[in-house]
Amino acid sequence: MASSEYRPIGDGAALNKMLPTSNGTRVKKDHDDSMRLEPTIGLFSGVTINVGCVIGSGIFVSPKGVILNIGSVGGSLIIWTFSGFFSMLGALCFAELGLAIPKSGGMYAYIREAFGECIAFLYVWLALVILLPVTFAALGIIFGQYILEPALVAMNCTDVDLTGCTQILAIICVSLTTYINCRSVRLAARVQDVLTVVKVSALALIIIMGIVEMAKGNTQNFENAFEGTNLIGLGGALYSGLFSYAGWYSLNFIVEEIKDAPRNLPRAIIISVSIVTGIYVLANVAYFAVLTPEELIQSNAVAVTFGIKVLGKFALIMPIAVALSTLGSINGTLLTSSRLFFAGARDGILPKLIAMINVRYKTPLPALFFVSLLSLVYVFVKDVFQLINYFNFVTWTAAGMSVLGLLYLRWKRPEMEKPYKVNIALPIVFVISCFILVVLGAINAPMDTAIGVAITCTGVPVYFLLIKPPRLPRYMELCVAKFSSFFQKVFLVAPEKKYT
Repeated sequence: MASSEYRPIGDGAALNKMLPTSNGTRVKKDHDDSMRLEPTIGLFSGVTINVGCVIGSGIFVSPKGVILNIGSVGGSLIIWTFSGFFSMLGALCFAELGLAIPKSGGMYAYIREAFGECIAFLYVWLALVILLPVTFAALGIIFGQYILEPALVAMNCTDVDLTGCTQILAIICVSLTTYINCRSVRLAARVQDVLTVVKVSALALIIIMGIVEMAKGNTQNFENAFEGTNLIGLGGALYSGLFSYAGWYSLNFIVEEIKDAPRNLPRAIIISVSIVTGIYVLANVAYFAVLTPEELIQSNAVAVTFGIKVLGKFALIMPIAVALSTLGSINGTLLTSSRLFFAGARDGILPKLIAMINVRYKTPLPALFFVSLLSLVYVFVKDVFQLINYFNFVTWTAAGMSVLGLLYLRWKRPEMEKPYKVNIALPIVFVISCFILVVLGAINAPMDTAIGVAITCTGVPVYFLLIKPPRLPRYMELCVAKFSSFFQKVFLVAPEKKYT
C-alpha cells in the first residue's frame, strides 16, 4: 500500500464533501475561503482574559504563604507589591516577544525561535502530559469543594467526605469550559468577561469591607508592621507571591487572535497586570484589617474566614465567589494554553491532528479536546496537588528562557521587526531574577524539583524516537492516519489552510 493511501486527510478535500450538516445547513466559509484562527479578541476581552487567568483561587484561599515565610505584615505587603512589579517587568518583555514573533503558543514559540525544536518540545511535552491537565484538574476540584461549601454549612455537615461529589463537579466544570471554548472563541471571551467582573467584584467587596474596618479604627495589625520580619524566609515568600501572579503571560498564547495586536497586546498586558497588582495589595491590606497574622496563617481559606467575621449571614458569598473565580481561571487558561499545543502540532512536534480547526466554529477543537481529556483523568488522582509542586520551577525556567531568547535574537537578528521594544536593562534583570528564583525554589524543595526535572527529561527519548525521525514505523503511521481520519469526520476539523 502506498503511503498516500493511509495518510490522514490533510488537504481538506474529503472533509469539504461533508460540510452539509445533518440539519441541512452548510458550513459558512471565510470570505477568503480559508481555515484559520480569527482575530476576535479586542482590548477589553484581552484585559479580562489576562486578569481572569491570573486571579484564580489563590488570593481568596491561601495568601498565608507569604506571611508565613516573611513573618510580618509590612514585609508581606512589600512582597505582594514587588511581585506585581516583577510580573509587570516580565509582561513588558513578553509584549516585545509577542509582537516580534506574532505566533500562537507563547513561550513555546519564543524558545523554539531562539533555541531550537528539542528544548521547545520538552516544554510542550511537560505542559501537555502533566502540567496543564493537572492544573485544570486541581482547579476543578477546588471548584467542586467551594460549590459544596454553602450546602455543607447549611446542613452542619462539615466533616462529611464528599470526594466523589467533588470529582463529579470537577468533571462538569472542565467539560463545560471545554464545550464553551470549542463552540466559539468569542463566546469563551464573553464568559471570561462576565466571570472576571464577578471575581473582581468579590475582591472589591473584600477591599471595601477592609476600608470600613480601618475607618472604625481597626488598624492595630499595622502597628509595628515590620516587627518579626524573617529575611531567611524571603525566598519562600517571593515564590508564594509570584505564584499568585502566574498567568500574566497568557495573552501571548493567543496573539494571532487579538485584534490590532501591535496596539492592543501591550495595552492589555499593562492594564491587566496593573489591575491585578492593585487588587492583590489592597485585598491583603483588607485581610490584615480584619484578621491577625496568626488567624491568617491558621486559615485554609482566608476569604471565607474574612467573610465569617465581617459579613455575618452573607458570608456564603465568599465560597461561591471562590468557585466562580476558579471557573474563570479554568476557562481563561484553557482558552490560552490550548494554543500552545495547537502551535506545537502546527510545527510538527505533536500529531498534526492537534493543529486542526473546526470548520464551523474556527476553534482548535482537537487541542482543547485532548488536554481536557487528560484533565478528566487527573481528577481521579488522589494527590493531584502534590504533582503541581513538582513543577514549580517550570514557569520561571520557561519565562527566563523566553526572555533570554529575546536578548539572543536582538543580538543575532537585529533586523527583526519589533513594533514594540523595551529598554535592554529590563530583559537582563528579568533573566537574572528568573535564574535566582529557580535556584531558590530548588534549595527550598530539592526533592520535588529533582522529581520534576526527571519527569521533564522523559521527553528526551520521546523526541528522538518519535519526533525527530522523518518517518514513523509503517504500522504507527497507519494507526495515526486511521484515527486522524475518524476524528476529522466525527468532529469536522480540517488543517489550518485554504480548502476548496
